[in-house]
Amino acid sequence: MRQGINPSKTDNRIQLESTHRVILSVYIPNLEEEYFKHAEKVFKLCLESVLYTSHDKTRISIIINGCCKEVEQLIYSYKEDYPLIDQVFYTKENLGKINAIYSIVKSNLEPLVTISDSDVLFLKDWQDETYAVFENFPEAGMVSPVPSSKGYLYSTGSTLYYGLFKGKIRFRDVQDPEGMDNFQKSVGSKLYDPIHLQKYLVISNPKNREAVIGCGHFVGTFRKEVFEKSPTKVCEFRVQGGSEEAYLDDPNDRSGFLRLATLGNFAYHMGNTPAPWMWDKLADLKSFEKSNLQTYSIPSAKPLSKLAVLVGKFLWVNLFYRFRRQFFGFLGMKEKY
Repeated sequence: MRQGINPSKTDNRIQLESTHRVILSVYIPNLEEEYFKHAEKVFKLCLESVLYTSHDKTRISIIINGCCKEVEQLIYSYKEDYPLIDQVFYTKENLGKINAIYSIVKSNLEPLVTISDSDVLFLKDWQDETYAVFENFPEAGMVSPVPSSKGYLYSTGSTLYYGLFKGKIRFRDVQDPEGMDNFQKSVGSKLYDPIHLQKYLVISNPKNREAVIGCGHFVGTFRKEVFEKSPTKVCEFRVQGGSEEAYLDDPNDRSGFLRLATLGNFAYHMGNTPAPWMWDKLADLKSFEKSNLQTYSIPSAKPLSKLAVLVGKFLWVNLFYRFRRQFFGFLGMKEKY
């Protein structure tokens, strides 16, 4: 028999102090295979870098997505020691990256959510610089603290429309070529030609504030509104298979939001093997005074109109992608880009 009144019925409004959620999906099934041999150390670098560089209104969700016992115990020990970690989700089997993060994304209440791989080293000021892009471009729905010279190639129809009709598009010098070079080294393949480490494509607003056009998947911050137009069915792929495009990139573009990145490099992709410089970076972060971190009020979303989205998609598919070399030549790019 039920006795009394559930107090939640008289105080049923959800009120959050947090403004930003970081989601880390971790898949480390063992520590014996060559690929996973150093994965635990890399994840520790990632998690500690988030903890040392995030302001106190940040909350961290960790998904144990088919991990071995050693990693499970490590995650729960961090949860006990660090209040910023307020959610740990456990699944015995690997549900895949998208299904794992969507288990949190769909119930997320914070206005901003950062989705990150578990091998990312966050640097100080990554939140400040990301927020600055949202502030300068209230039309932005996805912002990465890691610029990519080739990010313009993917799901940027709405971004292209904005650049052509509301702002400006141009090439400018890459602020941190070493950051992009480290990224291609971390994945073990050549992603960029020399020109891509020298110039990237940027967009500017009417006040001449700039951001890099496009970004990659391994770390990005989203407005929660982006996921209102995301697929509702379960993702059939563990990784790749177009899953990140369908569940992360396309909803942002279809919603009329810009896909951007910071001009500077404020995070590193580490790969599966730690290097001495990574520990040096982490040591610097440990001495960083967190009281210097600020929280910001992100301006309300201003997505482009449905007509602008359609025009942007048409221009991207039928004109920009086919004739981008001619367009880049008009912008002054002499080399093949």
